[in-house]
Amino acid sequence: MTIRAYSPFDNFIMHLDQGLRTVFGAPQTTGRANPADAVAASDLSAADKTLAGRLLRVNHAGEVAAQGLYQGQALTARLPNVREKMDHAAQEENDHLTWCAQRCNELGTHTSVLDPFWYAGAMAIGAAAGALGDTWSLGFLAETEHQMVEHISSISRSTRCRIFFSSSGLRSDFFKPNR
Repeated sequence: MTIRAYSPFDNFIMHLDQGLRTVFGAPQTTGRANPADAVAASDLSAADKTLAGRLLRVNHAGEVAAQGLYQGQALTARLPNVREKMDHAAQEENDHLTWCAQRCNELGTHTSVLDPFWYAGAMAIGAAAGALGDTWSLGFLAETEHQMVEHISSISRSTRCRIFFSSSGLRSDFFKPNR
């Protein structure tokens, strides 16, 4: 079996496709089940439903930015195994992106209209990190995930944010990397 070697232009087109799917379409997922499917629908007050929708919109924007970071780093990765890890991480994050968008729809809210800007800015940052070298890029990724987990853990202790987690079927450990 021959493995195809993609040209830089091929890689650019594939990442452009991923970016358009991330921001405007249906990104490719791993097929994992949505953790909220196992959670019974809760009766939220109008205020709590609005809050949960706002928090999910912010979370969805964060998932869009995560896509940009991973895809930017994959685009500039020097080693094929680093590129593959970034592509795999991006695909796993697509699950989170899809789940958040699905829950936004269920709550009758929308995702951020600024998603294209979040994606483009994060992709530029990811590409810059990748351009500095694979070691620096992987360190940047590890610290980014660490900061995100710390942030989610801190907000999940808030009473109002517990409404978000329980209403969305998410838990703070949902955001921890499973790699």
